[in-house]
Amino acid sequence: MSTQKHHIPWIDEGDPLPPAISACLDEASGLKGLVAAGGGLSVQRLLEAYSQGMFPWFSEGQPILWWSPSPRMVLEVENFKLHRSLRKTLQKFMHMPTACITFDTAFDRVIQHCSEFKRQGQKGTWIVQDMVLAYQALHRAGFAHSVETWIEGELVGGLYCVSIGKAVFGESMFALQTDASKIALSALVAFARQHHIRWIDCQQNTRHLASLGAQEIPQANFLQTVSFAVTQTAPAWEFLPLYWKNLFSTP
Repeated sequence: MSTQKHHIPWIDEGDPLPPAISACLDEASGLKGLVAAGGGLSVQRLLEAYSQGMFPWFSEGQPILWWSPSPRMVLEVENFKLHRSLRKTLQKFMHMPTACITFDTAFDRVIQHCSEFKRQGQKGTWIVQDMVLAYQALHRAGFAHSVETWIEGELVGGLYCVSIGKAVFGESMFALQTDASKIALSALVAFARQHHIRWIDCQQNTRHLASLGAQEIPQANFLQTVSFAVTQTAPAWEFLPLYWKNLFSTP
C-alpha cells in the first residue's frame, strides 16, 4: 500500500480499506472525511466499505474515493418530519387508484434517473457509469434496493439505497413530478418503522434532508450503530400499503 498527497492511502484490489476513523480531518484541504483512494467497486468491496461506515464518491476522471464524514448526517426514522403539506400529498397519493409504491421493480431505471437528475447548484453528477454498474451488481446480489413512486403506470420518482442487515444507507433520489421523491422517502421511513430499522444514513448535511428531520451525529456514534445494525437479520424488501399507518400513528 502506497501513500498519495495529503497522506491519503492508495489501496489496490487485494488491500483492505483503512478504518473509517482514519479519515482525513483537515478541513482546509478539501479532503475532510476522505479515508482512501483506489481499490475497485466490486460487490465485496462495497459491502466491506458500507459495513464499516464508508461509501464511494468521486467524479468522472477521478480515482475511486472512499469517504466517512464526521459528523454524519442520519435520519432517525422516529424523527421524520411529516409536514402538513407532505401529509396532504401522501393522503391524496394513498387514495389514488392509479398510484402505488413498489420496491425493486425498476432499479436500473431509478439509478439511471438519479444519475441524470439535475439538482440546483449542481454542475454534473457523481453517479458516473462505473458507479451505476457497481450498484446494479450490488442490487443483483440483494444489497441495493430501489423505492419507486408510480402514478398512472408511470415512474415519476424514487430513490435507491444500500442495506446490510438492518443498516440502511440512502444514496440518491429523483423526481419527475412534484414531491415524488418525498413520497418515496416517506415510504422508506414507513417500511423502516415497520421493521424496527432505527435510522437511514444520509451521508452529508443538506438543507432538504434537515427539513425532513435528519441530523448530524458524531462519527463514533454512527460507526458503533452500523457495526450492530449490519449483524441483524435483514427484512424482506417489499412495501405493503398497510405500512403507511406507521407515518400517521405519530403527530
